[in-house]
Amino acid sequence: MTSLQLGAVASGLVFGLSLIVAIGPQNAFVLRQGIRRSHVPTVVAICATSDVLLIAAGTAGGSVLLAHRAWAIDLARAGGALFVLAYAGLAARQALRPALATPSPAAGERRAAHAGTVVATLAFTWLNPWVYLDTVALLGSVANSRPGQQWWFAVGASAGSVAWFVLLGFGGRLLEPVFSRPRAWRVLEAFIAAVMLATCVRLALGV
Repeated sequence: MTSLQLGAVASGLVFGLSLIVAIGPQNAFVLRQGIRRSHVPTVVAICATSDVLLIAAGTAGGSVLLAHRAWAIDLARAGGALFVLAYAGLAARQALRPALATPSPAAGERRAAHAGTVVATLAFTWLNPWVYLDTVALLGSVANSRPGQQWWFAVGASAGSVAWFVLLGFGGRLLEPVFSRPRAWRVLEAFIAAVMLATCVRLALGV
């Protein structure tokens, strides 16, 4: 790897992390799953793979196509607002009545819970209009401002995304002792509900 390629990878890593490391519905959901140790490998794999695909799409020219498809962003914004609003309601209910001690679910219930987690993770990722604006449009444009090095930039950004989701998902278990108390769960669920509600308002207002 040449110094130019290494520099492009490093720049992509830093730029990618600057976009993804922020309090938002997807990160809040991944952290919650990590603390609960609930289907963490599935959640991390979906989030990381989705980001890699979106970064590749933007680098391959998706940023140009997206600039002429404003209706797609509007559609994602509407769907995302409805989904996030529903999840805010669920989190608020958990904040009021946290269900921490539950019997071990049967096999069928575990499969249903896993399927629900997959659907929720996909929704938090693909119904988020900012993921297209940031990952596809912005990151893709920045990557292509480096002719000949754009794919190395994309590699760095992808590595940063994968590392972040692994850290957030699997590192969440380190907070498990803190959340052994019902009050801590109430605070977390209330915080998640607030993040989701704020996101819903932003989506509805288009800001």
